[in-house]
Amino acid sequence: MTRKLKLQVQMSIDGYICGPNDELDFMVWNWDDQLKQYVTNLTEPVDCIVLGRKLAQGFIPHWAGVAADPGHPEHSAGIKFTDTPKVVFSQMLEKSDWANTALAKSSLVEEITRIKNQPGKDIIAYGGATFVSGLVKHNLIDEYHLFINPAAIGNGRSIFNTLNQRRNLTLVKAIAFPCGIVVLNYAPNQSENRES
Repeated sequence: MTRKLKLQVQMSIDGYICGPNDELDFMVWNWDDQLKQYVTNLTEPVDCIVLGRKLAQGFIPHWAGVAADPGHPEHSAGIKFTDTPKVVFSQMLEKSDWANTALAKSSLVEEITRIKNQPGKDIIAYGGATFVSGLVKHNLIDEYHLFINPAAIGNGRSIFNTLNQRRNLTLVKAIAFPCGIVVLNYAPNQSENRES
């Protein structure tokens, strides 16, 4: 049985994960305890994180700093994200300067398939539009966790704009949180073939 790849991504209600110039100012950051617990439950069974290069450059140092500060309110999350092995997808980087982090050398489909076929627990993906849209296009995601923020921004970057055909998903659950974010959890339809 292969490992599950889960996607956690924030987006606007009109489907953008950032503005046209990578703006993130529409996102809600004052998460309530229930949403924080949802993320804890989502990441607890994860033992591999896959990232695009752009996000990795902020994500890895940020959580390393949180892990190094015992007084930080998200200290335990910082330890989790720092200690979990990471794979960064990049055509530009020659080597990883980050601890506990490897670079993906093959194509996206080959690397994700290889990681899924290794022994282990769940995998979680974080990244920008280019990386995540590649995962979506090739139907590599087993669980979508879309964090819908209460804002429409009219224009921006989508993770669904590279699809060659309609992708049907099954709603697993939808949860509204007090901070205004609604999490939509979808699974791909099992009858659809994976693209290569």
